[in-house]
Amino acid sequence: MNTIAAISTPRGAGGISVIRISGEDAFAIADKIFSPISTKLAPSQMNGYTCAYGKIIADKEYYDDCILTVFKAPKSYTGENVAEISCHGGIAVTESILQLIYSKGASPAGAGEFTKRAFLNGKMNLIQAEAVMDIISAEGKASLRCAAALREGALFSRINAVSVKLIHLLGEIGAWVDYPEENIPEVDSHAMTETLSLAADELEKILADYDCGRIIREGIDTAIVGKPNVGKSTLMNLLSGCERSIVTDIAGTTRDIVEESVRLGDIVLRLSDTAGIRDTEDIVEGFGVKKAQNKIDSADFILAVFDNSEPLTAEDIEIADRCAERNAAAVINKTDKETLLDTAYIESRFRNTIYISAGNGDGLTQLQNVLSDIFKTNSIDFNKGILANERQRGCVRFALKALNESIAALEQGYTLDAVNILIDDAENSLLELTGERTSEAVVNEVFSHFCVGK
Repeated sequence: MNTIAAISTPRGAGGISVIRISGEDAFAIADKIFSPISTKLAPSQMNGYTCAYGKIIADKEYYDDCILTVFKAPKSYTGENVAEISCHGGIAVTESILQLIYSKGASPAGAGEFTKRAFLNGKMNLIQAEAVMDIISAEGKASLRCAAALREGALFSRINAVSVKLIHLLGEIGAWVDYPEENIPEVDSHAMTETLSLAADELEKILADYDCGRIIREGIDTAIVGKPNVGKSTLMNLLSGCERSIVTDIAGTTRDIVEESVRLGDIVLRLSDTAGIRDTEDIVEGFGVKKAQNKIDSADFILAVFDNSEPLTAEDIEIADRCAERNAAAVINKTDKETLLDTAYIESRFRNTIYISAGNGDGLTQLQNVLSDIFKTNSIDFNKGILANERQRGCVRFALKALNESIAALEQGYTLDAVNILIDDAENSLLELTGERTSEAVVNEVFSHFCVGK
């Protein structure tokens, strides 16, 4: 493979930038541009896992002072020779050094190409490779722990345990079918059914945690709804930590959905502050009300806000009824004022009721605790490995379907040849999940979602 290079730090001014070079000619290229100061050794002569301070100079032109780090194959991230240049973090100087590296023989790295090479060179399986991007994109502690467990092989271990059982079964069936003259004992159908059932049970357990894992990784799509002037925008601003939504005493100020991502404890909320739900003759506000009503139907979670200082209204009742069958919590706001709201009615319509004063900043801890209980983030065992994306879930679903069909085939008296095909389908799906047996198209699709430089 050709030698590739890319900037591995975010584009923009900063303290340092890191430029990564990987491939057979990585050290030869580094020799052409790096003049060491702290050592007399050229990069190609340095030991692996060592650094040197020096200057980037080419054709008598000085570019920058930098630190060069050497990683020798196969003990590097990609499994190839790798040289990393840490230079000052200006855009111009970083781009200039990168262009210099290209001029000396390196090719621009594609999206995720360093990690792709790590996968192709056996440094990690496909699940672990996908976890790298999840670690980069993690916005909260929970999502980071989930991704880190995958990177350490937690999910691979669970999948591999199932795979080993299936491979053993396939071996027994294959030996009996292919070598009848050897008088190999026929595989016991009861024992086979038990093994397949245990494997299917494990896959069902893995699938059961997917939705919770998705919420942890992607955040909770949360709609803040209520009639006008109950404090929705004030709550939005409190959670956001800034004036994200306009707050006035004029009803109908919010006319479109205002969105923001915030972290509350271990959970990331994808907040949507919606227009106040009420009957209105204002065409523009009416569009906002319609969007708010649609958001109730599509959100993962709803914070339905009610005004503690006002009597219950028809709009409140409509909102409570609309949210009754949804994953929702009632937020009774303005608890610093006299209670005029029929709180008993609100509590009867929601499984969870939170009392806050958004204007004073009171009630966030209670909200955080309620969210943790609803989405069970306090009880998740991240170390057991949770499916990270739809590709992984699809592979497990297909494998489970094939296993259930193989169990049914055994119970209906099908031949072992037919059962063998179904078990083989399940095994192939699990191997596609881990990347041990998958197409180039699947591999390319996985790494196309990575950033350049990783």
